[in-house]
Amino acid sequence: MEAVVFVFSLLDCCALIFLSVYFIITLSDLECDYINARSCCSKLNKWVIPELIGHTTVTVLMLVSLHWFIFLLNLPVATWNIYRFIMVPSGNMGVFDPTEIHNRGQLKSHMKEAMIKLGFHLLCFFMYLYSMILALIND
Repeated sequence: MEAVVFVFSLLDCCALIFLSVYFIITLSDLECDYINARSCCSKLNKWVIPELIGHTTVTVLMLVSLHWFIFLLNLPVATWNIYRFIMVPSGNMGVFDPTEIHNRGQLKSHMKEAMIKLGFHLLCFFMYLYSMILALIND
């Protein structure tokens, strides 16, 4: 059972790594003026909820399977994703808003957040991989 938990977490982490890379590429395209702000924000906003669901699912799965260290490691990022989604001002297009993305350094902030998430998900990937191998050996 433990191996199944880590296989699912590993697959979910791969999807989250892909999303982080996609966010970085799309934001860098906006920074270089290859795409306009509206197109960039609509592309990114459609992936905010799947990212939120994917990360929250793994966090809850670690809580249910009693892997406390991994749960506590994932909790701040999951909480940040939920907070960011809930605190979208009314009238905005979503977490990424084309009218505000160039104001107050939000583009740099979003880029830094995507880089941090990429690093976090890479760390989690190797941690899940190690845990999966350990669970398969011990079974």
